[in-house]
Amino acid sequence: MTTHGFTLTAKGPFDFGAALRFVEDWPATSALPSDGRTLRFAYCAESDWLPIGVSVTAAPGGVAVAATRAPGPAIRGEIARILSLDVDGTGFARLGEADPVLGDVQRDRPGLRPVCFWSPWEAACWAVIVQRSSMLIASRVKQRIADRYGAAVTVDGQAYQAFPPPVSLVDAGGLGLPAQKEEWLRGLAQAALDGVLTTEHLRSLAPEDALAELRALPGVGPFSAGLILIRGAGAPDAFPGDEPRLFGILREAYGLPEDAPAGAYRRLAESWRPYRSWASFLFRATGYRAPAD
Repeated sequence: MTTHGFTLTAKGPFDFGAALRFVEDWPATSALPSDGRTLRFAYCAESDWLPIGVSVTAAPGGVAVAATRAPGPAIRGEIARILSLDVDGTGFARLGEADPVLGDVQRDRPGLRPVCFWSPWEAACWAVIVQRSSMLIASRVKQRIADRYGAAVTVDGQAYQAFPPPVSLVDAGGLGLPAQKEEWLRGLAQAALDGVLTTEHLRSLAPEDALAELRALPGVGPFSAGLILIRGAGAPDAFPGDEPRLFGILREAYGLPEDAPAGAYRRLAESWRPYRSWASFLFRATGYRAPAD
């Protein structure tokens, strides 16, 4: 199969090895075969909802990409978003200089940027599937849906299953989920087809407006809205409105009281602008532990 190669250059610190290790550990992607050097996956491109296979390796100053389809600007932008290479990260390190706690986390995972879902649509489906379930079980259910409704794409001689495009699920049933979740997925599929669940639309809005719009979608609460905006659309400067695990990590890191209101965490995150998403991601990724005295 013909492949099309191109490179993506990072602005600011970036470590592809750190991103790959995160993918290998992250339950949503840990089932992907890995040789420790290459990230391979298949997905349906937001630009046309057609399947594409991708292979990514480290390159000087960024990554080298091989794709199974000719990569126009839209696909290049999508792959850059997945690795947060569509954002100039040169100012992120300076936040750690001003905030020693964040600086410790940056030094723990140097060059790690948020690794996103292949699309906001796929992130939204994951957010529904994983509700009241373990991430391991959710990943198996999501894979079964991909096997039944998605397309197989050969990447470096191996078949990878792309999660189906929204048009394939807008009327689908028998997904192996409770009836309520299946109804929610069909509603999300329609939202994606209407252009609501897309990177372009969500990142055209102020983060607070995007979160509010997402919370109006079927099956999407405050936590899911933050996941879709930050880890789906790759918005670099949003702060999740309700994420108990993150709040617990920040409470330990900054010595906040147990009964600190959500507003205290939002005020803390103000100093991380314009990288609130990145800082939040790093704290979650490291599961912050205070340095020993």
